[in-house]
Amino acid sequence: MGLSVVYILIIVASLVTYEGFRREQWREGLLFNPYAIAQGQKSIGIVSHFWFHADWQHLIFNMLSLFMLGEVLETLWIQDFGYEKGSTLFIALYLFGGVAATILPYFRHRNNPSYRSLGASGAVSAVVFAAIMWYPKMKLGILFFPIPIPAYLFGPVYLAIEYYAMRRGKTNIANDGHISGALFGILFVLILEPSKLSLFLSNF
Repeated sequence: MGLSVVYILIIVASLVTYEGFRREQWREGLLFNPYAIAQGQKSIGIVSHFWFHADWQHLIFNMLSLFMLGEVLETLWIQDFGYEKGSTLFIALYLFGGVAATILPYFRHRNNPSYRSLGASGAVSAVVFAAIMWYPKMKLGILFFPIPIPAYLFGPVYLAIEYYAMRRGKTNIANDGHISGALFGILFVLILEPSKLSLFLSNF
């Protein structure tokens, strides 16, 4: 078995983030900028923004979440599909999840010339929710609620908090990107294994 895809993603994101700290002007041109994209410019930001982070705290939080949930999901997929297919599916989930995380923010901010976003939170949300759909009975914790709860409860609670925060606004967090990524993660699993929906709902 080769090196874990999760580890590779963490290493690449950390190196690119570090380089972004050193070359801020270069990083600025690679952020997600819905207004510029609507004008036919900087479309590269759709696929480049989730390799950068605003600071070390931002990077560590995202990579820790990716490590904890991503390793679980990658292991399960390798067990179910074999190393090559399982790893390929995980890479596709992460990369396309990062792209999908721009959908809702694009439509909400395409007329806002001052909006920029960066970070792997949307891609990580795709991984987290794919893991929840694949293994809904695992126990997860949530910020301000440290008692672990089943994943099938964690998911709806997390989405409700993100939706409330998005509607309330007044933060520098791309809650809409988190929601877009999460929904993509759910869709990815349902396309891959439609029976996971009934298995997930059977927990209620």
